[in-house]
Amino acid sequence: MKYLLGYDIGSSSIKVALLSVDTGKCVASVTSPKKEMEIAAEVAGWAEQRPERWWQEVVNATRELKSEYGFDASLVAGIGITYQMHGLVLLDKDGKVLRPAIIWCDSRAVDFGNQAFAEMGEEYCLQNFLNSPGNFTASKLKWVKENEPAIYEQIYKIQLPGDYIAYQLTGQMQTTVSGLSEGVFWNFREQRIAQELLDYYGISRDLLPDIIDTFAPQGQLTPEAALELGLHAGTPISYRAGDQPNNAFSLNVLQPGEIAATAGTSGVVYGITDGPASDPHSRVNAFAHVNSTPEQPRNGVLMCMNGTGILNSWLRKIVGEMPYDEMNQLAAQAPIGSEGLLFLPFGNGAERILENRPTEAELRGLSFNIHSQAHVLRAAQEGIVFALNYGMDIMRSMGVQVQKVRAGNTNMFLSPVFREAFVNTGNVTLELYNTDAAQGAARGAGIGVGVYASPAEAFGSLERILTLEPTPELQTQYQTAYARWHQALTQQILSHTTTQTDVVQHAF
Repeated sequence: MKYLLGYDIGSSSIKVALLSVDTGKCVASVTSPKKEMEIAAEVAGWAEQRPERWWQEVVNATRELKSEYGFDASLVAGIGITYQMHGLVLLDKDGKVLRPAIIWCDSRAVDFGNQAFAEMGEEYCLQNFLNSPGNFTASKLKWVKENEPAIYEQIYKIQLPGDYIAYQLTGQMQTTVSGLSEGVFWNFREQRIAQELLDYYGISRDLLPDIIDTFAPQGQLTPEAALELGLHAGTPISYRAGDQPNNAFSLNVLQPGEIAATAGTSGVVYGITDGPASDPHSRVNAFAHVNSTPEQPRNGVLMCMNGTGILNSWLRKIVGEMPYDEMNQLAAQAPIGSEGLLFLPFGNGAERILENRPTEAELRGLSFNIHSQAHVLRAAQEGIVFALNYGMDIMRSMGVQVQKVRAGNTNMFLSPVFREAFVNTGNVTLELYNTDAAQGAARGAGIGVGVYASPAEAFGSLERILTLEPTPELQTQYQTAYARWHQALTQQILSHTTTQTDVVQHAF
C-alpha cells in the first residue's frame, strides 16, 4: 500500500492527513496544537506569527500521526502543502527567519497599496495584476522596507508560509506562479513577474524565489528533516498551493463556472474563470488557479471575509468554552433573523469587500428583555453568511455565476443554521463533501508525483454527503433579514465616512 501526506499550514493550527493511494480515502489525520495558535497584535490592525512555530507544529503533528497510525514512512509517495495565503516570511542568506511573519489578516500595508493603486493607475493595475496592490504580500514587503530598513537589508529571499515549510522540508527556496499572484507579484497580461510593481516599490526581483510548477516534484525530504519528522529521506514534495486555491482544488473545482466555499478562520467564496476578471474597487480579487497555464488560463475569483472563525472562536470564549456543536444547537433555538438582533462581523483587520475601510464588529438591536445567548449565537452565524452574500453579489456583478457551491463538511458548514442561512440568503445549491484542505494537498501531491494520472483519477473517490436547495418560504425570511443587515452595514460605512470627513475638515 502506498500513501500520500498532505499538510495544511493554517493560522489556527497545523493539520496533516494520510491518504491511501489504493482507496483514495483518508486513513488518519492529526491537528496540532490542540488549542488555537496565538496571533500577536502588538499594534491595532497588526497580525504576526512566528514561522518557527508552524514548523514545530508540523513536527508535532507528524510524530503524533506516526505514533497513532504506525505507517511505513518509506511507502509515502509524495507530500503536498497548503497554507494560509498572503503572509510574508523573510529569510537571510543562511535561511534564518529575520522577523515574525506578517500574516494574511494584518492591515499595516493598506496605505502603501492604496497609494500604488492610485499612482500606478487603477486601470493599469486591474488590467495587468487583476488587483489593487492593496494589503497583499508585495505591499507588506514595502512596509518592511520603509519601517524596518535594517531588517530589509538582510533579506536574501522572501517566502510565503507554504514556501517556508517546503524550505524546511527540502532546503530549497522556491515558490509558484499561483503563489506569486496571491502576493500581487504577477503580471497576468504578460504572464511574467510584475516588474512594474517591484520597480515602483523599489524592491529587487532577486528577493523573489525561483518558480516551480504547482504539480511537480519540487524537492526531496532532506535527511535532517526526515529525522526530525520520522519520515523517509528522499520523499518528494510534489504540490503546494494557497489555502483557497487548494480548498477549491480539494473539491475538484477546476473549470470555469465551478464555485467553492469555505468558512474556517476566514470565510471565502472562490469561483473559476477562464479569462481576466477584476472588480473596479478591488473588493474581490483574482489569482492564478492551481491548474492555470499560459495556454489554458484558469483564474480564481476570491472574496474573503476575515471575521469568520475568529468571531465564532471569540463567542466560544464568551460562553464558557462551550463545544462548537453545542453552540450550533443553541443557535438553532432562536428564530430566523434573531428577532431583530444583527451582527456586523468585521473585527479582524481591514476587509477587502469593504474597500479596506476602517470597520469593527458591531452587535445591533440588542434588547435585554428579548435576546438570549441563542439569539447572539444565531445572529453571529447569520451575520457571517450575510457578509459572504454581500461578497457574492460583488462576484455576480463581475459576471461570475454563483449558483451551485461546493464546500467541505467542516468548520462552520457543520452548523445546520449556517448551511440553511447560506443556501436561502444566496439562493444557491450547496453540495457538501467529505474532504478537507489537508486531504486536498495529499491528492495534489499524488498528481504531482504521477501516482494519479489526472484530477479525474485523483477525485474518483470523493464523496458527496449532502445537497441542500433553497426553499421559497425560508428564502423570503432570510432575504428580509439580509436586507436589514445590509441597511445596518450601509449606516456603519456612512458613519465612518462622515467621521473621516469631519477629521479632515477640522485639520484645516
